Amino acid sequence: MRLEPLYRAVFTTPESWSVDLGGEGQSFLIAEGRTRGRVDARLRAANYPRRRGDDVLLPDFRGVLETDDGATILFTWRGVTRTSAGGMRELVGSITHVAEDERYSWLNEAVGAVAGDVRSRDGGGFDVVLEVSELVWEPLA
Repeated sequence: MRLEPLYRAVFTTPESWSVDLGGEGQSFLIAEGRTRGRVDARLRAANYPRRRGDDVLLPDFRGVLETDDGATILFTWRGVTRTSAGGMRELVGSITHVAEDERYSWLNEAVGAVAGDVRSRDGGGFDVVLEVSELVWEPLA
């Protein structure tokens, strides 16, 4: 197998709510941003992550990519967000897409890999930056 780049997503979460459950927690976040690459689009999503007792977050996104050329692509992203030794939030996961538009219907059969991090912005707040790649099947040796 190999990875083929699909797009880079950059987004913020301007609204969020959380509940602490005695060492664990549950949140709900609204995400807004953009993608650039093989898919140029406006990104809107909802995330319902669970925070485990070991401070690992389990993102659970459902969202839409409204492409610059007028198509609608729905996506589901799940993964793991952990804190590195340097204090940076690291994200890994998998993503699938659903598209009706023929120009993007190839995404319906693709499985994607996600890797990214959370970056502080000047003036406060943060951006989530994700690299999304297609996991391409290749014959086993």
